[in-house]
Amino acid sequence: MWYPLFKYVLIGPALRLLTRPRVVGREHLPDDGPYIVAANHLAMIDSLILCLVLPRRLTFVAKREYFEGTGLRSAVQRWFFSASGQIPIDRGGAGAAQSSLDTACRILDAGGVWAIHPEGTRSRDGVAHRARTGVMRVAERTGVPVIPVGIRGTAAVNPPGKRLLRPGRVDIVIGRPVTTDAGIREATDLLMQRIVILAGQEYVDEYA
Repeated sequence: MWYPLFKYVLIGPALRLLTRPRVVGREHLPDDGPYIVAANHLAMIDSLILCLVLPRRLTFVAKREYFEGTGLRSAVQRWFFSASGQIPIDRGGAGAAQSSLDTACRILDAGGVWAIHPEGTRSRDGVAHRARTGVMRVAERTGVPVIPVGIRGTAAVNPPGKRLLRPGRVDIVIGRPVTTDAGIREATDLLMQRIVILAGQEYVDEYA
C-alpha cells in the first residue's frame, strides 16, 4: 500500500530532484519473475535510490531495531522503513544469518525481488570490500538470477556522518546476471568483481 506512495508521491519526487539519477543497463533486468539485486553500499540512501529507480518493488531485510521503539519519532521511522520496502529481521544471536537467508528465500519464492548489499555494511573508506556469501547461497537455493548493480555518487550526496543531503548526480549501472555455476565462494567473488567494475570503485580483498 505505502510503497507506491513512497516512491511516486511522498519521498521519491524530492529524492529524484536532489539526486538526478541516471540508469544504465535496464535491459539486464528480467521482465518478470523473482530475482536478486546486489549492489555496492556507499551511503545510507543507497537502498532508497534503488527503490526509486528500479521498476519492480524491492524488499530489503533490515535490523529489527528500526521498527521498534515508542513515540512519534519511532513511529515515523517505522513507517519510513516499511514504506520503502524493508522488513524487520533479528540480526542478533547465533541463528541470525540463517534467519535472514530464510526470509530472503520466502520473498523470492513468492515471486518478489530481494535486494541486498553483499558487503554487509556501508564502506567507510570509499572502496569496495569482500562480499559475504549469503547472496549466492540464496541464489543457489532458489535458482533465481543475481543482478549486479553499481551505484555511483551517493557518498557525495549523503556523506558519512552528515544528516543533511547535498544536491548531486547519482548513477545506477546494471550489469548482466551472475550465476552460481562456479561454486558459492567463486561466484560471490565474481559478483563483487562485476559490481566493482559497474561502480567504478577500488577493491580490497577483505571484509568491511
